[in-house]
Amino acid sequence: MSEVTRADVCAAAIADAFRDDGEIFASPMGLLPMLGVRLAKLTSNPDLVISDGESLFLAGVPPLFAQGDVVEGWIPFRRVFDVVAYGKRHVMMGATQVDRHGNQNISAIGDWQRPKRQLLGSRGAPGNTVNNRTSYWVPKHSPRVFVEQVDVVSGVGPARARAAGPAAARYNDIHRVVSNLAVLDVRGPGDTMRLLSVHPGVTVDEVRAATGFELDVPADVPTTREPTSEEQVLIREVLDPRGLRFREVPRPEDAT
Repeated sequence: MSEVTRADVCAAAIADAFRDDGEIFASPMGLLPMLGVRLAKLTSNPDLVISDGESLFLAGVPPLFAQGDVVEGWIPFRRVFDVVAYGKRHVMMGATQVDRHGNQNISAIGDWQRPKRQLLGSRGAPGNTVNNRTSYWVPKHSPRVFVEQVDVVSGVGPARARAAGPAAARYNDIHRVVSNLAVLDVRGPGDTMRLLSVHPGVTVDEVRAATGFELDVPADVPTTREPTSEEQVLIREVLDPRGLRFREVPRPEDAT
């Protein structure tokens, strides 16, 4: 078996975020989240419900961006909102900014009345974060992404959800933040960002330096696990034989 890459570690970490969900609709947004969810479906959580990203629930687990050969349900766009409101869903979104309290920004950079950069807009982030378990994937961990306070709140963290009242806080669950350097959550003091593990070859000091706020760092920070031999075969030969994952987390030789 060839050397484990950082992208492989990230895929396994994302799969672990969905490990204990049981029968729930997994909504990954992005290439590595899709890979991690499909890896979880084939290993730790076969009850996960996955889709083709458009309108079909899949019974099989095809490679990334391949057509599913077995369809078990239909979910047109209008039905997605029913699933969001019902809550049996775990979404993994991206984050242009995420702050110390787990608030996420995908709307704009700068003053919201006169932004320096217009982004996607809040889209489904508010509904996701008050109705569904929500995780974030950050392919490039840096102080520009991990900021003390987001410029615009798109996705709502636990402290802000509680301040908004029971309707916002009842189902708010910011579960994991997986980056190319580490795995984090928002269960530090006062619902702040806590470091759970650093990826192989990464130090705690490197994660601190790449974070624009003070992290809660336990005395003993473990190393993120590497994928098992079975998972490596599934990643490399079944789910992503074309190596698409390296577009988000390049190998060292790809970055030179």
